[in-house]
Amino acid sequence: MVKLKHVLLLALLPGSVMAAPVFTLQSPDFKDSAMLDKTFAGNNKSNPSCTGENVSPALSWSNVPTGTRSFALMLTDPVGGKGLGVTHMVAYNIAADRTQFAQGELSKGVGYTGGKNSPGTTSYYGPCPPVGSGIHHYNFVLVATDLPVNQLPAGLTHDELIAKLKGHALGGATVVGRFTNDK
Repeated sequence: MVKLKHVLLLALLPGSVMAAPVFTLQSPDFKDSAMLDKTFAGNNKSNPSCTGENVSPALSWSNVPTGTRSFALMLTDPVGGKGLGVTHMVAYNIAADRTQFAQGELSKGVGYTGGKNSPGTTSYYGPCPPVGSGIHHYNFVLVATDLPVNQLPAGLTHDELIAKLKGHALGGATVVGRFTNDK
């Protein structure tokens, strides 16, 4: 009878009371699915689509999965490169006790091991969508891993990093920023 009372009591509690906190990634510089400021767009004099200052937005995360030993952070534009996708950042070996990157920090290559992005650099490379290509979605994905910091070598591509993380990912969180060069 006592067991039945406990079951009934639990059934009456709202789901939010019983649910575990969700691993989240956010930015004070933009809301999820909102437009990114031009400051965060790429800056490359040889590419007329790179119209910004290449300052990385601030990012923070919370409710990290139990057992996290490091993080990996990737930034991709799935429809960039005429639908083939563009990788704007590959960062990993991020310490488990870290909970944020300040604005501009990812552009400087601080606090992580850099992998190769599509343009060939090892740090943040902001959005550079061609004029006339519409609004692009930039997916910031943070992966909690059970790998110790400095386990992975520098210079991994997006696909190489994903392959190394298989079997070691504990959870993922994402925030999306949008950007266009269309008027």
